[in-house]
Amino acid sequence: MKLQNIKYLFAAVLLAGVVSCSDDDDNTPITIDPEPTPTEVDFSGTFVQQDQMGRAAINTVLGGDSASKNSFNTTIPSEMVAGFQADFLNKAVALHDAFGVEYETNILGLDAPTLTTILAQDVLQVAPDAPTTYFDGTNVLTGRTLSDDVVDVSLILLFGGNNGDKYNGQDLDDDGTADLPILVTDNVSAGTGAMGTNTFPYLVGPQ
Repeated sequence: MKLQNIKYLFAAVLLAGVVSCSDDDDNTPITIDPEPTPTEVDFSGTFVQQDQMGRAAINTVLGGDSASKNSFNTTIPSEMVAGFQADFLNKAVALHDAFGVEYETNILGLDAPTLTTILAQDVLQVAPDAPTTYFDGTNVLTGRTLSDDVVDVSLILLFGGNNGDKYNGQDLDDDGTADLPILVTDNVSAGTGAMGTNTFPYLVGPQ
């Protein structure tokens, strides 16, 4: 009933507005400024960083509690390794220990301390003289294209071991049941639509 009353009230207000506007000024010409004066943006004051994401999902997987994750997002890159590498290393080792498996040097030949040192500094490298890719099987972290599956690459570097498929649902004791979870992919496909290239935000349309 209340909803019905609101609808009637809205209709009455709308009708009143139409009646009040139907005066004898209908033929008054309207002037539109062809070049409106731009509004000046005020950049004064102190700005505070709230978030960053050089590499997607790193803070999600290796970060600590909410306070630690928030702190990571507001820390400048030059201070990240000192502030978070040790915690990232402990988390990476603990995630492996939880399944009774030790961290295994990954497909890039990086041990756990080296990898977490790289990942703790959340910046996206760019190599001007190499193909731009997050990882294409040869080049790694030389940039990032819109079609790169950065989450899967990050998971492979963390959990894939020497061959990139260590945590891939393996049955270690041959009893027909998987002993390891699938951690080398988020099982989200890259999509099948054509990536936009000329119009921001350059994303695939809904599918």
